[in-house]
Amino acid sequence: MTAMCMIDQFIEYLRLFRDIPPADIDMITAAVEYRHVQQGTVLHQEGKIVRQIFFICKGVLRIVALNDKAVPITYFFLKENQFCTILNSFNNNVPAAEGIEAACEASVIVLTKNALLGLYNTIPYLQQLINRIMQQALLDKIQLRNAYFNEDATTRYRQFLMRQPDIALRVSLGDIASYLGITQQSLSRIRRNTRF
Repeated sequence: MTAMCMIDQFIEYLRLFRDIPPADIDMITAAVEYRHVQQGTVLHQEGKIVRQIFFICKGVLRIVALNDKAVPITYFFLKENQFCTILNSFNNNVPAAEGIEAACEASVIVLTKNALLGLYNTIPYLQQLINRIMQQALLDKIQLRNAYFNEDATTRYRQFLMRQPDIALRVSLGDIASYLGITQQSLSRIRRNTRF
């Protein structure tokens, strides 16, 4: 995916919510960076302050943290046309308890905090626009994740396949198991026995 295709995708996504004049598009284009990453690439390491927001053009990112046994646990998956960051760390300059990794090969637009603050100064409506999109996305992620955890493991997996089939096809079995709160061995057994 070329850098120009990525910026076009990003601008078209923002335009779903409001009109953006050509001069503003030029400033946004000049402020962003582009990255193509492989599965497992760490975009943000837990314990550090988040200084970037990622817009996913292609692929899946995951929010991950180590549990008390130092085992990585997936909290959320994010896919195309979604922003990804750790908001509390980004907004309040505090170390994040979570990290961000590529769950599969991905292409992202990177907005550094400094670049974003500069855009907010020159394009005031952009801050409200991005904040509104990210707040709604956070609520949606939490609601989706919470929907799984009132069910047994088999039902959680079936719901995951129904609600997030595109992610199920692209990420590792281990990442899915940690997201659903079950062991990889249990998930393998559930997959063998699951019939729709």
